Amino acid sequence: MAPDILATGTDASLMQRMLLRGRRKGPNRSVINSPTLSKLPRVDIPRGQSSLLDTPRKIHLLGVGGAGVSGAARLLDALGHTLTGYDREASAFSKPLEDAGFAIVYGASNVATLPEGTQLVIRSAAVGDDDPQVVRARERGLPIMKYAEVLGWMSRRFSVLGVAGTHGKTTSSWMLHHAMSGIDRLLADSDPQTRTGVLVGGLHSQLRINAVAPEGSGSLVLEACEYDRTFLRLDPSGAVITNVEADHLDYYGDLAAIHKAFACFASQVSSEGLLVVGGQVPDVVAESASCEVWKLGRELQVETHNQRRGHSTFSLKGPGWNLKRVQLAVPGNFNVENAAGALALAMGLAQRKGLDMEQAAEVASRGVQAFTGTVRRFESWGTPGGVEVVHDYAHHPTEVRVTLDTARRTMPGKPIHVLFQPHQHSRTARFLHDFADALNGAARVVVADVYGARTHIDNTGAGAGDLVDALIAAGVPAVRGGDLAQSVVTFAHGLTGVCGALILGAGDIDGIKDELRNELALRCS
Repeated sequence: MAPDILATGTDASLMQRMLLRGRRKGPNRSVINSPTLSKLPRVDIPRGQSSLLDTPRKIHLLGVGGAGVSGAARLLDALGHTLTGYDREASAFSKPLEDAGFAIVYGASNVATLPEGTQLVIRSAAVGDDDPQVVRARERGLPIMKYAEVLGWMSRRFSVLGVAGTHGKTTSSWMLHHAMSGIDRLLADSDPQTRTGVLVGGLHSQLRINAVAPEGSGSLVLEACEYDRTFLRLDPSGAVITNVEADHLDYYGDLAAIHKAFACFASQVSSEGLLVVGGQVPDVVAESASCEVWKLGRELQVETHNQRRGHSTFSLKGPGWNLKRVQLAVPGNFNVENAAGALALAMGLAQRKGLDMEQAAEVASRGVQAFTGTVRRFESWGTPGGVEVVHDYAHHPTEVRVTLDTARRTMPGKPIHVLFQPHQHSRTARFLHDFADALNGAARVVVADVYGARTHIDNTGAGAGDLVDALIAAGVPAVRGGDLAQSVVTFAHGLTGVCGALILGAGDIDGIKDELRNELALRCS
């Protein structure tokens, strides 16, 4: 039967790898032969000229203030490339690069110029073909690469450990990096230069960076994002899939296409590698891998022992090893599964390297226990005016639900008020009633105007008023806040007594921190 997993014109070598992996094991391991997946839309994965990165060049980065390109900049710098950058405005990702000596220009793209001597331009997914600097680069005959192509090159340059999933990618990636740092120490006698690197879409809460370059034979932990099928550029030697749910439906269309994309990702893990999947990952995804698969609830047994103010202690048992006690420094029941997935992959890799598994269990556990979190993931903003304030990136109903639950556990007895900035009009429309259900139990919800990051493809759907109506219909006290500045005032003035404040959203709502703190201080002065 001829496979239809890829579109005509897709890279031939990738198709050959998919075919070979589909034949290496029995029928239950073949994405190619899956009757369910064969009915789904074709997947097109165009590839570019990433071999240009094999030799150091002077590279200009467009969108360097974004999570992905900023991290890539650190790795490319470590590999000897000379870098300059551009973005419309400074960000939490670009400021550390400036502190490290990177030359970055901010402002309108139509007045920014390409630096002299630029040999290659790399752009984020948010930078379109009509961007003035892209147009100038094309006029000069300069090669232009997308960030996704850079990831594909890194997948061939390093031994990549990919972390994919609808939720939990960022946290799980940092946890895996922490666990692997412990494994690296055990390898120091035989390979003293080894250091596992990482490229993640969120800043480490202590290090305030989102990338660390690998050293020696060390692997590179990559957060593998499913949007635009970016993760299908990767050829991981090991991977984690945390969960698979309906999201990015403006791109995929339906859940079946999402399943297919994750199945393709699973099939691209090296046949000698290891895939760790969460307990709720569909079988059609896990069975597409040609490598060994460990699933939570099957090969991996997790037992939560206790929880204190939202922080969990658990044990994890896998094939040939046992982690008897892991105490997390980050709150949330969902982080038990995130940590379990990261630890399982680290232990599996340690096992393949022939390490003593008791020692590996000790250092991997210690590494994960030392992880204190990621910026914008249940990040404390202090207690201005006596109000305990936490910000989280949650922008999907599942994320909103578990974050609100975690807030209740970490702030027991306090009413929780929520300021929510919906992300994308189309997502708001699709999950309107799911959001209303997820926010049920909040003392009050202020809904800011929808953040439409991809307005060039996403200019329809529901607005803040629609969500407010759905919340009120569900019995949740809610008001429309307007723009962020007005929403901060409305939110702060409605906080009374001893309470908690939860600031939710994946847009630019993180920029209100100082403004909110000032409003709360004034309220209580």
